[in-house]
Amino acid sequence: MSKQETQTGQPEPEKAQVEEKVTETPQESQTEPGSSPSEQKVELSPEQKIAEMETLLAETRDQLLRKAAEFENFRKRMNQEKQSSIEYANQSLLLDIIPIIEDFERAILAGESSTDYTGLLEGIKMIEKRLVSQLETKWGLRRFNSAGELFNPNIHEAVMMEKSPDITEAIVQEDFQKGYMLKERVIKTAKVKVLMPEEK
Repeated sequence: MSKQETQTGQPEPEKAQVEEKVTETPQESQTEPGSSPSEQKVELSPEQKIAEMETLLAETRDQLLRKAAEFENFRKRMNQEKQSSIEYANQSLLLDIIPIIEDFERAILAGESSTDYTGLLEGIKMIEKRLVSQLETKWGLRRFNSAGELFNPNIHEAVMMEKSPDITEAIVQEDFQKGYMLKERVIKTAKVKVLMPEEK
């Protein structure tokens, strides 16, 4: 057995063989661990930074102008729709009234060719009843009576007054023109004659 062989039978490494050590170059030592030189952030010059900020400012300004234009178009469209809604808000009401107008036209034609004024009167009463009922049930327009009620300046307009010794509070004696309410709001006050208590 040669001197270079160990007791296990494995040859000993020759003394001439040494491990190679990798030395870092100055450029490699400046890089951060886990990153390549191409991934390092490049320092911009002041001129480049200014150009970059100007580009960003121009893009932001363009976006703001676009948003402002979109908002202005939206505002105009909303105003147009609002105006259209106001102009045609009563369309459904008018469509309900048109048949009533047509009934009156037929009643007029019938009255011109007939002497049955009793029948004409009954027909007109029916048309008026239909109109009042439709306005009340569908649109909330209610006509109220005032005769016999306590005088209320919020819903009554006194066009005539008379003293009476038999009462202690002002009372509506007669309706000259009936008042109207739209749902819970008075839209037309009643014109009435009022009985006033005599001063003692």
